[in-house]
Amino acid sequence: MQRNTFHAVAVGAAKALLALASITPAAAMASDAQHWEIATATANLGDGWRASAENITRFSQTRGFYELEQNLMLGHEIGDKGGPLGMVFYLGYTHDPQYAHGNFTIMEHRFRQQLSFDRLLTLGPVRISGRMRVEQRWREGITGTAWRLRPYIKATMPVVGKVMLVAAHESFIDANRNGFQRLGGEERMRNSLGFNMPLNRRVNLELGYLNQHGFVPGGKDTNDNAATLEIKANF
Repeated sequence: MQRNTFHAVAVGAAKALLALASITPAAAMASDAQHWEIATATANLGDGWRASAENITRFSQTRGFYELEQNLMLGHEIGDKGGPLGMVFYLGYTHDPQYAHGNFTIMEHRFRQQLSFDRLLTLGPVRISGRMRVEQRWREGITGTAWRLRPYIKATMPVVGKVMLVAAHESFIDANRNGFQRLGGEERMRNSLGFNMPLNRRVNLELGYLNQHGFVPGGKDTNDNAATLEIKANF
């Protein structure tokens, strides 16, 4: 009975966060309301090895269904159980077809390298983790390789029972320019807030709100407000 109450409180709060994603200020013409659905599975392979698969489907108020990002990663702990910081080094591939209202537009491929810190810092009840990701990106029909850095930091804190409040920041930093990566420097950032709750021993549900701010030199910055729903499975 108590467990059901915990879940009801968390779900109700998460619904309030999701409602924020549908609010687009009239003055911000470059804004967009979105919905992202995410499914992640992580497997412990033994001897410090991990494998993960991630599927992200993105919908937009202005572009309809516009992206299906699929990620595969293989990682290995650095030192005994990742050492005091919980360090894991990953290599991975991203298959990223893009669409406009469900109609295919372009295919992007990415190779990524990532150093994760599962136990970066603990401040009382707050646990902080993070990662540094490097990506090389290619788009079919366009020459050149785009290099990008994606530093990420996340803080989690218990709210009630096993329900966790999750806050995160991620920056996208373009390390070069080519035919499709034209900005250079910080291209955009994502800030998110949500609730994570267990559905059973292996599966968690995370509901939240994400703001994606795009930097446009000499023009109006973009602002995407996304409701996020993620299922996380661990094996």
